[in-house]
Amino acid sequence: MIKNYLKIALRQLRKQRFYSAIKIGGFALGIATCLLMTLYIQHETSFDKTYPNGDRLYRVYAAWHYRGQDEKDVAQSPATAQAFKAELPEVEASGRIMPYPLFNGAGSNEVMPENKTQDTYEQGFAYMDQSLLDMFQLPMVYGDRSHALAEPNTILISKRKADKYFPGINPVGKLLYLNNDKQHPYKIGGVMADLPPNSHLDYDFFLTLTGKELWKGEQTSWMSQNYDTYVLLRPGVPPQQLDAKMDQVVKGHWLPAMQQAGTPNIQELLGARHMHLQPVSHIHLDYDIGDSLSHGDIRFVWLFGAVAVLILALASINFINLSTARSANRAKEVGLRKVVGSLRIGLIQQFLIESLVLSYFAFLLALGLALVMLPLFNRLAATALHIPWTQWWLLPLLLLAATSIGVLSGLYPSFYLSKFRPVEVLKGRISSGSRHSSLRGVLVVFQFTTSVILIVATVVIYRQMQFIMNKKMGFDKDQVMLIEGAGTLDKQLKPFKNQLLNIQGVKSVSLADYLPVSGGKRNNNQTFIAGRQKIDPSVGAQTWRVDPDYVKTFGMKLVAGRMFSYDIASDTTGVVVNETLVKKLGIKDPIGKEIFTWYDQHIIGVVADFNFESVRQEVGPVVLHRGDWANTVAVKMNTADIASLIKQVRSVWKSFSPHQELRYTFLDESFARMYADVRRMGDIFTSFASLAIIIACLGLFGLSAFMAEQRAKELGIRKVLGATVGQLAGLLSKDFLRLVLISIFIASPIAWWGMHRWLQDFAYRIDIGVWIFAAAGAMVILVALVTISFQALKAAVANPVHSLKAE
Repeated sequence: MIKNYLKIALRQLRKQRFYSAIKIGGFALGIATCLLMTLYIQHETSFDKTYPNGDRLYRVYAAWHYRGQDEKDVAQSPATAQAFKAELPEVEASGRIMPYPLFNGAGSNEVMPENKTQDTYEQGFAYMDQSLLDMFQLPMVYGDRSHALAEPNTILISKRKADKYFPGINPVGKLLYLNNDKQHPYKIGGVMADLPPNSHLDYDFFLTLTGKELWKGEQTSWMSQNYDTYVLLRPGVPPQQLDAKMDQVVKGHWLPAMQQAGTPNIQELLGARHMHLQPVSHIHLDYDIGDSLSHGDIRFVWLFGAVAVLILALASINFINLSTARSANRAKEVGLRKVVGSLRIGLIQQFLIESLVLSYFAFLLALGLALVMLPLFNRLAATALHIPWTQWWLLPLLLLAATSIGVLSGLYPSFYLSKFRPVEVLKGRISSGSRHSSLRGVLVVFQFTTSVILIVATVVIYRQMQFIMNKKMGFDKDQVMLIEGAGTLDKQLKPFKNQLLNIQGVKSVSLADYLPVSGGKRNNNQTFIAGRQKIDPSVGAQTWRVDPDYVKTFGMKLVAGRMFSYDIASDTTGVVVNETLVKKLGIKDPIGKEIFTWYDQHIIGVVADFNFESVRQEVGPVVLHRGDWANTVAVKMNTADIASLIKQVRSVWKSFSPHQELRYTFLDESFARMYADVRRMGDIFTSFASLAIIIACLGLFGLSAFMAEQRAKELGIRKVLGATVGQLAGLLSKDFLRLVLISIFIASPIAWWGMHRWLQDFAYRIDIGVWIFAAAGAMVILVALVTISFQALKAAVANPVHSLKAE
C-alpha cells in the first residue's frame, strides 16, 4: 500500500510541475533559513560549556542603583577575590583577570622573542591569577598548569603563538620581550591549547599577577576597581544564597576604606551597590553587564529564531494554501475512491505521504541552498559557522525535522481533502468552495503581515544606522590616521611627532591613547568641586591624558578658555573639561575654578560635548589632563593623495623604529566598528525581509495562477459580453489586494511597537514617521500587484474560445 501511495505522490508531482516547484522551492527556502539560524543559535548558546567545573564557575558583578541610575559592572577591587576565598566557606577557589588596556601589558603589545630582532604586534593580552588557571582547568600542550603562572614575570601563551614564535620546539623557559623592554622580560611558564572560538576567554597571552602591583599598595586597596573576579563554588552550593554574604564581605572592607578616604554619603553608596554571581556560561549573551569583552546578544538569538520560524511558517502556508486551493482538481479523485470503497484514513495517509515526499525533496534542496548561502550568512553575521557533517546527530535530526514539517504542513490539507462527500463532488458542488476559503485568506494575511513588519524593521534599522554614522558626534572622524604601537619610541615620541608635522598634507598630530571611539583607553574616576570632597556626592568622569594638540587634531570645539601649552608651567595641574562635567558639578563661569580628581586642578578650558562611546549612551563627563606619552599617535590629514602621505609617514617611522613595522588604521574605520553589530542586524533583516517577500510572493503567484485557471470560463463569458482587459485583471486582483491592505493595517501597530522598543537602546535616535508605514505598505502592494498582474493579464487576454469550447 505504501508503495502505491508513493507512486501516486510522484505521479502528482510530475503532473503538477508548476505548483510542485512552488511548493518545494518555498519550502526549501524556509528550511534553509531555519537551518542557518539553528547553526547560529547553537553557536551563540554553546559558549563556555566545556570547562570541567563549568556548572560551579561564576563571575562576580556589582549592580548599582544610585540616584535613579542603574548600572552593572564586573570590575572589582584587587583584594575582593582573596576576601571571598578567605571569608566565605561556600567558595572553593577564587581568581582574577585584569584585561583593561589602561594598564601596560593588557590589551596589545609589541612582542619580540629572545632570539629575534624584529617586533611583532599582538593582541589578546590579559593578566591572570594562577588560581584562575586552575579553576578553568585549561588544557596544556607544554608545561605544568599548576605552576605555569606561579612565579613573577611569567607568561602563558597559546599553541598557535608558540608555533609562530618557537616552531617545532617546547618554548617553556624561553623569554619574550614586550614593547622593547629588555629590563623586564617575561619567561614562558607554559603553552595552553588554543582556546575554542566559543570561549569568552578570547586571549592568546596570560601575564601572571603573581608579584604584580599596578602601583604601590594597589593589591591591598579597596578604593579602585580594575579586576574581573571569578569564584568556584563548592558542590551543591546554590549561588543565590551568596549574594547577601558577598555584600557583607565587600561592605565590611569598604566601610573603613571609605572612612579613611573621607568619602561623603558612605551609607548611601554602600546601600546602592549589591554583589551577584553570573554563571560563566551566561557571560557571552548577557550584553547589559559592563566589561571589556565582545558579546553576543540574547535578543538577537530570540529574534533570529522567531524570524526563522516565521519564514518557515510562510513556506508551510504556501503549501497549505496551494493544496486546499487545488482541492477541486482532486475532488473527483476523492469522490471516486470513496465510491469504490476507500476509507477516509486511507485518503489521509495518501495525502500525508504526498506532503512527506514534498518535504523530503524540499530538505534535499534546502541543504544545497544552505551550503550556497552559508558563506554569505557568515559574512553578514560575522561568524565562521559550518554544517557539522561529521556529527552523528545531524542526519537523524534532519530526517526527524523533514518528517515533522511534512506531517504538520500536510495535516490540514489531508483532513480537508479527505472529508469531501462523493455525492457533492460528483454533482460538481465542491469547486466553488475550493475557490473561496476563509482559512486561505487568513493565511495570506499572515504572510503579508509578516512581510510588512520585516520591511518596516529594515527601514527603521537602516535609518537609525545612517543617523548614527552621519550624526554630529562633536569630533571630526574623517582623514585621521591612527599610528599604533608608537609607545616603543619612548623618548623619541616628540621628535617623531615633529617630523610628522613636516610632511606636506599633515594638518596636526596628537599623542592620543584615549580615543573618542570604543577601543581606546578608558579611566573612570570620581570628581568633585575642590574642597567639597566630604560634602558633595562625586561625579564619575572619564579622566584622560592628552597632549595640547588633541582638540585640534580631532576637530573638537573649545567653547571657553584654551587648550594646554608646554610653555605654561601651571598647565601641569590645569584641566580641560567637557560641558557635561560642568553641568553635573553645577559650576558657573568654570574657567579658573578648581576641581578635585586625584588632586586639586584648575579648569583652563571647556570643550563642547563629544560622543566617546556608542550613541546608545548619553555623553558622559570628561576631564582632560596634559600628558606627554601615548601608544597611539593621531595624524590629522588634509590631502587627496592619502597613499603618498602614508608612504611618507612609513619612511619617517622607519627612521625612528627600523625593527618594527608601521601599523595604522583610520578613525572612521574604528568608528564604523563601534556599530558593526547594528549594521549586521540591518543587513540580516534586509535579507530576511527579502526572503519573506519572495516566499509570500511564490504562494501568491501560485494562488493567482490557480484562481485564473479556475475562473477561466467566467472570464471568457465576461469578455464575450464586453468586459475590458483592465476590468478582468482588476476582478482577479481585487480580492488579493483587499487581503494585502488588511495585512498592512494589522502589521503597522505591531511593527511600530517592536521598533519603538528597539530604539530605546539608543540615547539618540530617529523618530518613526508615518511615511515609513506608508512606504512599506506601498512596497508590499506593488510587489503583490506585480505578482498577481502577470497571471491576471495572461488570463484576461486569453482567447475566450479556448475556455468556452467545452460548453
